[in-house]
Amino acid sequence: MIGEIGGLAEEAAAEFVKQHVKKPVVGFIAGQTAPPGRRMGHAGAIISGGQGTAAHKIEAMARDHVVVSPAEIGATLARVIGKS
Repeated sequence: MIGEIGGLAEEAAAEFVKQHVKKPVVGFIAGQTAPPGRRMGHAGAIISGGQGTAAHKIEAMARDHVVVSPAEIGATLARVIGKS
């Protein structure tokens, strides 16, 4: 799962995964280095009430395998499913 700061879609997806998905999920949240409290360039990056931050999304995805760079997705997925 690849997401970004702002909105609540990734938190909702993480909850769905916890309840319904048996296979491992690897995730990446873009915008982890965005300065707190700063409005980013598009509506999807608006953070409100402490929700929608990279940290909150990563916490919601804690059961899953969250990477800090998209370059790590392939290797992490291979490790998780036992292919490395």
